[in-house]
Amino acid sequence: MSAIVAPGDASRWNLNEVVDGLRSARERWREHRHRDRSDREFPSREVIRDALLHLRGALFPLRLGPADLRRGGEDFYVGHALDLALTALAGQVLLELHYRNHLGGADDTAGLREQADAIVAAFAAELPALRALLDTDVEAAYRGDPAARSVDEVLLCYPGVLALIHHRIAHPFYTLGAPLIARIIAELAHSETGIDIHPGARIGPSFFIDHGSGVVIGETAEIGERVRLYQAVTLGAKRFEKTDDGALAKGRPRHPIVEDDVVVYAGATILGRITIGRGSTIGGNVWLTHSVPPGSNITQAHTRQDTRQEQANGVAV
Repeated sequence: MSAIVAPGDASRWNLNEVVDGLRSARERWREHRHRDRSDREFPSREVIRDALLHLRGALFPLRLGPADLRRGGEDFYVGHALDLALTALAGQVLLELHYRNHLGGADDTAGLREQADAIVAAFAAELPALRALLDTDVEAAYRGDPAARSVDEVLLCYPGVLALIHHRIAHPFYTLGAPLIARIIAELAHSETGIDIHPGARIGPSFFIDHGSGVVIGETAEIGERVRLYQAVTLGAKRFEKTDDGALAKGRPRHPIVEDDVVVYAGATILGRITIGRGSTIGGNVWLTHSVPPGSNITQAHTRQDTRQEQANGVAV
């Protein structure tokens, strides 16, 4: 089968050969992965991006909604934006459910549309509480940054707040059974802000990420209330456990627990299933792989001293 390409284009770019080669590559991939469906299998980043714009506007209509919106039309706009967003998301969740069924070898698709609608309905029911939670994050950012002149500036300008809006939306989809949709929502924020928050991470109210570029928060991280992170902070895994067949184990707790009222300064790396005690301060560029008690003040000098002490005691470091 030869490609149908306009003659001028084909001769200039050898498009027939390129299209044929790409088709062959696709067919090899699909045969290897046992993909035999002819229709679209996967959720669309573009559709989800548009739905997020509607959701952001519905959550904060006079600040993130249309420029010409007035207070008298808020409810109408919010209802319309939610209808567009939720309808689109239901279609994307349905695609994820079909895709997961297919990967699992199941052909029965009965009830998947009802399941998708139930997931999106449960998410919609959480939106008022989600808005209230985001209000605490915006207030925390305003209180935590002396350069912030208003809560409106924080909401309109701060990448950490935008990343949290996405996370607060993504996390319910993750817990409700649409992890691929959740991951796409998180990665759209990552692309836009440089802040990488896995949708599985559990984050309490009044969370503030200042500046934000390079922040990484892993899937099983747990963060308490009134926690503040600065740029390039990593809450990551120290090592990856493997199953008996040598594959990486999925879903096991492997990221830090950060208790209430903790501050972590720029460039700090905190790894493993350790606990940072309530009210602690972790200094810039600290590398930390052990738990610290409440009220700790950990600096680079402190961690170097710990290392020297461990070496003196004959502990391998």
